[in-house]
Amino acid sequence: MESPGTEEGAILKPSGMILRKSLFGEGHAEIEPNNEDAMTKRHEAKYKIDRRMGQNIWGRPKSPINKREYGPGQHGQRRKGKLSDYGVQLRAKQKLKGYYANMSERHFRGIYDEARRLKGDTGAHMIGLLERRLDTMIYRAKFVPTVFAARQFISHGHIKVNGRRVTVASFRVKVGDEIEVKEKSKQLALVLEANSLAERDVPDYIDVDHSKMTAKLNRVPAPTDVPYPVMMEPHLVVEYYSR
Repeated sequence: MESPGTEEGAILKPSGMILRKSLFGEGHAEIEPNNEDAMTKRHEAKYKIDRRMGQNIWGRPKSPINKREYGPGQHGQRRKGKLSDYGVQLRAKQKLKGYYANMSERHFRGIYDEARRLKGDTGAHMIGLLERRLDTMIYRAKFVPTVFAARQFISHGHIKVNGRRVTVASFRVKVGDEIEVKEKSKQLALVLEANSLAERDVPDYIDVDHSKMTAKLNRVPAPTDVPYPVMMEPHLVVEYYSR
């Protein structure tokens, strides 16, 4: 039975779990905990992030910002005033967090806190930690078309790291780790689509063999190495959390 407060298209199970239609078809079910933390994650349409930022942050041809260069909602076309310093910092944080599959604020803040404890440039360390996430790695390797699809691809058990199945999207990849798409998953439509995408290239800090569907991190990238379609400003994110 559907609950009045349940998102359309989702079924509330007795165990308090939400069953959603999978990106991979009817044979796969995506289950998410029905709690406050889960509701803070990526439940808004991903392309609304583009329109809210006023930029095509993933560089995708399907982005609505290519046709409608204003924010979502009935007030989206209102003229926007000049942002304060805080507003600029907040926008930089929202853009970077949104780019990495709109991860939860709690998780994103945790990455900042970890980066701050490392010696050197906190912003650069943040980018390095974000790029070492398993979902980011398989997105960069062009095993999936979007970083949102990467999370589900991993949770459904399609990825191995050093020969062992990993189902946690935030798994931290180390330099030299070998990532592999499972044999039965190599011919999935999603994988074939991603391989043929011309909109982005594999960065040089990842070695990829698409004939074997394997990838390896050969070094931790600096912010200038990461192929963002738009300018990211990790130093403003650091300023936001440091205020």
